[in-house]
Amino acid sequence: MADIVTVRQGTSPVILAFPHSGTHLPGDIHARLNDNGLLLADTDWHLPRLYGDLLADATLVQAVNHRYVIDLNRDPTGASLYPGQNTTALVPLTDFDNQPIWQAGAEPDDAEIARRRTLYHAPYHAALEAEVERVRAAHGLAVVYDCHSIRSRIPFLFEGTLPDFNIGTDRGVTCDPAIEAATLGAVQQASGFTHVLNGRFRGGWTTRHYGRPETGVHAVQMELAQSTHLASEAPPFAYDEARAGRLRDVLRAVLTGIEAAALKLADQGKKNK
Repeated sequence: MADIVTVRQGTSPVILAFPHSGTHLPGDIHARLNDNGLLLADTDWHLPRLYGDLLADATLVQAVNHRYVIDLNRDPTGASLYPGQNTTALVPLTDFDNQPIWQAGAEPDDAEIARRRTLYHAPYHAALEAEVERVRAAHGLAVVYDCHSIRSRIPFLFEGTLPDFNIGTDRGVTCDPAIEAATLGAVQQASGFTHVLNGRFRGGWTTRHYGRPETGVHAVQMELAQSTHLASEAPPFAYDEARAGRLRDVLRAVLTGIEAAALKLADQGKKNK
């Protein structure tokens, strides 16, 4: 599965998932995209670099392929995560600006979507599920921290300018309050940044699917505005070392806080047995 997902196993209760940072396009899919699609504008740019070594013992699960192949953070049935709001599909037909990404006549049909669900969506989540089970067996719990980023202004998806940190726990459903508090507390203390809890992005399919605190699996989605770490939110979407450096300090506090809260919960669980 190395051409679909890469995994680095760690000893922490925290798992970092990167469903949208991949930029690879299988040849047959590359050939079907139009010029706009080939810009790959909706990539979660540079997130593995941004999070690199912030929590050295975390497990990493990283998608290789681009989200235009199939969106790994969408319900595999195709059901909308945000009914009534603009969004993109399991296999997107348009970009975040609602512009076509496929050549005319080359748009994926139902059979093609089913093929990609089997070839790409299922193996990625099988790998993530395996790591969740491994980590939970080691600690008695696991925390899936789903790493995302998006342009700060996309009128088709949301009004105005997105806050810098967008924390999603599906209104507190997907993790213990201590995990949510650790995440929120770290960004609240970050000078010069804005944040929101369960705003426009309250957690995608990954967060809602895995986040079942009653089973010992907690999940948080962090959607970062790309203005926090890119030189420009337009091609070539270059990484800005200075901006990213300030952001990394906050993300380090977020991850270490989540890990500390998780280890405390694990210890409490052992004592209660």
